[in-house]
Amino acid sequence: MTNALFIAGRSSDPTKGRWGPVGRLEHGSGGYRFVYTRGARTLRGFKPFPGMLELEAVYESETLFPLFANRLLARTRPEYEAFLTWGGFDPDKPPDPIAMLGVTEGMRQTDSLEVFPCPSLDRDGCYLTKFFLHGVRWMEPAGLKRIDHLEANERLMLSPEPHNPYDPHAVAVVAAATSDGVKIGYVPRYLAHDVGHLYATCDPKAIQLTVERLNRSAPAQQRLLCRMNACWPERFHPCAGDDFQPIVTHLGSMTR
Repeated sequence: MTNALFIAGRSSDPTKGRWGPVGRLEHGSGGYRFVYTRGARTLRGFKPFPGMLELEAVYESETLFPLFANRLLARTRPEYEAFLTWGGFDPDKPPDPIAMLGVTEGMRQTDSLEVFPCPSLDRDGCYLTKFFLHGVRWMEPAGLKRIDHLEANERLMLSPEPHNPYDPHAVAVVAAATSDGVKIGYVPRYLAHDVGHLYATCDPKAIQLTVERLNRSAPAQQRLLCRMNACWPERFHPCAGDDFQPIVTHLGSMTR
């Protein structure tokens, strides 16, 4: 069995701030493997990671590469158990590093990378993903106040913003317990394109966005964990764009 994550980088163009997939990290029975995707060649200003300078190489290791290991909170940190709880994990049963990175996104304030899993089918054949709400720190006071009053399993709404000056694929999240919905944040950039497609394709009743966890004591980027279920339209393939495809075409299996 192989678990995989994508790595997104941010363009160096300060006027656009575009994000795109640049790599793929896998964990299988043979250890860890990293390859660059075609997005690494098209994202403006992208530079290869330290120790991984060749875009056409396949990098393998028995242990998690330092670039990603450094994005996991050390067990010796006093907030480690809280960190796991914020992501919906059991502190008594630490998750696989890939699973943890997939929820926490491996974000650090010192660079411009995000780590994310490709959404999958649930047991009912529907789209399933969990994500921390983005953009919380930039919300108006009304939005921040509304977040603090959310409850587990509370229904949220999607609101595409095709005229957003920063990202035409942006999808806002709205808390709408009353007739006047309040914007509380955004769907992560790496999900926005596919979520917008689902919003336009699925019956509104077939899309459920809910509060998975509210972490009032957590930093803004881990304040609200959301869960989204939706229909899976025919011929819908998330993370299938050319930028997501490995530069190396023949990878083989991850056995040693």
